Amino acid sequence: MSNFSEIINQDKPVLVDFFAEWCGPCKMQSPILKDVKEELQDQVSIIKIDVDKNQSIATKFQVRGVPTLMIFKNGKQLWRQSGVLQKNDLISLLQSYK
Repeated sequence: MSNFSEIINQDKPVLVDFFAEWCGPCKMQSPILKDVKEELQDQVSIIKIDVDKNQSIATKFQVRGVPTLMIFKNGKQLWRQSGVLQKNDLISLLQSYK
């Protein structure tokens, strides 16, 4: 993903989901992210990064387990957590960075 730094440099929160196709918890997280996007619409950007296809980005951000979620704004990493997060937790978190 050549434009990753451009994507995370938005002036709204950008939620990055580092995932892998073979990862069970990642498959649980995916529909939750879809629901979050539906609720918050254009208040946030949500992008998914397949760690197997984008190893250089995963290495740069020291992603050791999936799913790993990060929130960026204006190019700065504001938050990070590994594991599945529920919809309401993610919405509250994203709204706190508006």
